Amino acid sequence: MGERVTEPILHEPGLHEPSLHELTRVFGRIGFLSFGGPAVQIALMHKELVDDRGWISEERFLQALNFCHLLPGPEAQQLATYIGWHLHGTKGGLIGGGLFVLPGALVMLCLSILYVHAAHLGWFTALFVGIKAAVLALVAQALLRIGKRALDSSFKCLLAVLSFVGLFFLDLPFPLVVLGAGALGMAVAAFAPRWLALKAGPAARPAPSGRSLLGQAFRTALVWGAIWGLPLAGIAAWLGPDHMLFGIGAFFSKLGAVTFGGAYAILAYMAQEAVRTHHWLSAGEMADGLGLAETTPGPLVMVTQFVGFLAAYRAPGPFSPMVAGILGAAVTTWTTFAPSFLGIFVCAPWIERLEHARRLQGGLAALTAAVVGVIANLAIWFAVHVIFARVEAVKHGFVTLQTPDWRSIDPLALALCILAFLLLFRTRIGVLGTLCACGAAAVTVRVLLPQAAAFFAG
Repeated sequence: MGERVTEPILHEPGLHEPSLHELTRVFGRIGFLSFGGPAVQIALMHKELVDDRGWISEERFLQALNFCHLLPGPEAQQLATYIGWHLHGTKGGLIGGGLFVLPGALVMLCLSILYVHAAHLGWFTALFVGIKAAVLALVAQALLRIGKRALDSSFKCLLAVLSFVGLFFLDLPFPLVVLGAGALGMAVAAFAPRWLALKAGPAARPAPSGRSLLGQAFRTALVWGAIWGLPLAGIAAWLGPDHMLFGIGAFFSKLGAVTFGGAYAILAYMAQEAVRTHHWLSAGEMADGLGLAETTPGPLVMVTQFVGFLAAYRAPGPFSPMVAGILGAAVTTWTTFAPSFLGIFVCAPWIERLEHARRLQGGLAALTAAVVGVIANLAIWFAVHVIFARVEAVKHGFVTLQTPDWRSIDPLALALCILAFLLLFRTRIGVLGTLCACGAAAVTVRVLLPQAAAFFAG
């Protein structure tokens, strides 16, 4: 009995049980079609796996989604990993999660290579002026969408405001803000769950327990901890702990452990560390990376690969810049997603117990509320760096403000931001349409119109 509880339930009564070949084919299809961010990706998986093929029940799908929200990392990729594990064990989890990531990773690598080779071209620079404007509108849309869902009590609104103040005015570390909010939520859930609008759930069903389950979780954690850490140990032994590749791996490993709240929350942390502390890229390049991630399939978190590529490309060490960039992208992808596999494979057998854990639910609710403040900070940070050419961090005692030089305003960037907001909020053109329209408008104004004027003048 103890051995059986550590394995996934491979078949639910009345549902089709796919072969490993079917699983691979369908998750490969999902991987190539998963554009549009986590909400669209989760909806696509629901259609393919619940509605169209009947591989998993509605109840199990929603249960798994709630479980994935409790873990750090990209929830859509974790959901794909869990469903694969549920259907075919560890092999299925690797196929489901891996094929969800791989197509986007390959496309992002190609776009990163194009970015460093074409960055000096006029049309390419103009294109990314439009993309940055569209990204600002996308971040604002995410802020409104998440805020509407998450802020359903006064206490949650207060947490969002305090998180924003801590990041925007006090420059507090991102992990301190989000993990502190989660710890506070766990405490509040114990004595005042109504502050977090926690609904009374059904009584917890008996979850698998016993030494065999604990031992299985411990062994799985050791194996996946080694899988996660051994490449970094190899880099440290080969190139030294001061090499850029090791720094990239260590940074994104830490990022992978605290990435509650999705890609936009991760961007806030990367902006704080990769841009301001490590100086691996500029604020404008960070916005470029998010724009590229929006155009690729797979998790939006793939923007991390762009950051790792640029960081290694600019400090190649014994390698050529291109080889270093590719290695940096590989290390980043590995250390970003290995923690997600670890979390799923260790915790999946405990899904029913975690589902009913009131304190964990309270911590998640508080953390989600804090993420609204995190994204608000990110939106303003992006806005000043997109619209103004010069921005300076000015300290006033304990307060640090990102202060733009009003003489450096870019009228085209401002106009494109207005266009992006109109397209995204007032039309049905969608994310890709907004990105393409703003990019085309920027290239037209910056490149094609001056060339046409020069042609007719000549």
